[in-house]
Amino acid sequence: VFIAFADSIIPDPGPLQLVNGSNRCAGRVEVLHNHQWGTVCDDGWDLTDAGVVCRQLGCGTALSAPGGARFGRSSDTIWLDEVNCTGTEAALTECRARPWGDNNCHHGEDAGVVCSDSGISEVAQLRLVNGPSRCAGRVEVLHNQQWGTVCDDNWDLTEARVVCRQLGCGTALSAPRGSRFGQGPDRIWLDEVNCTGTEAALSECRARPWGEHNCNHVEDAGVVCSGKPHLFWHGGCCREWIRKLSV
Repeated sequence: VFIAFADSIIPDPGPLQLVNGSNRCAGRVEVLHNHQWGTVCDDGWDLTDAGVVCRQLGCGTALSAPGGARFGRSSDTIWLDEVNCTGTEAALTECRARPWGDNNCHHGEDAGVVCSDSGISEVAQLRLVNGPSRCAGRVEVLHNQQWGTVCDDNWDLTEARVVCRQLGCGTALSAPRGSRFGQGPDRIWLDEVNCTGTEAALSECRARPWGEHNCNHVEDAGVVCSGKPHLFWHGGCCREWIRKLSV
């Protein structure tokens, strides 16, 4: 039996896996073709495609479809690009896409999926405030429709990397503690955050329950990412300010 796949013909749906996540229901998408595992490019990748992956793996519904190698970059072949599912397919390889191995991508575009059975209950919105751009500032997360801060207990570059990745702000330069970007006026939502570094979002990391902490706003955590908006490149003051924060 053969299945029409975009403009090519490919064999029946092959094995699929999610890797580098907290469990088998979250991670980088990999498909097996010609006895070799390879990745999926994030061009056009969205929740519809992620939903097919979660259903194929028996992992419930899709919570998010992170691109940009949120679960790390693979070193293997990029097998699929421009995947376009309708949402009714039983397997990812039933979706329309470019032929196997035909792509214009690099592994910085590896697609990921977080499914509902991953145990991740919420992928919370995130922002950095009181800094010179959206890629540097005090960390704030949205929970129950209210923004709040993160306590700096155990806060380090591993957590900062997850923040920068989630925001599409490059890599983490520093993880300043002690309310370096000012004290937040709202609730302290997270404390004792402990990331592995592979999470797609800060809210996927281990932490105390929402709102449970032994902190005050003097301990508000911050992040400085490598993302360089124009502000960083025009004017020596801002470039020097970021340099000082990252040392």
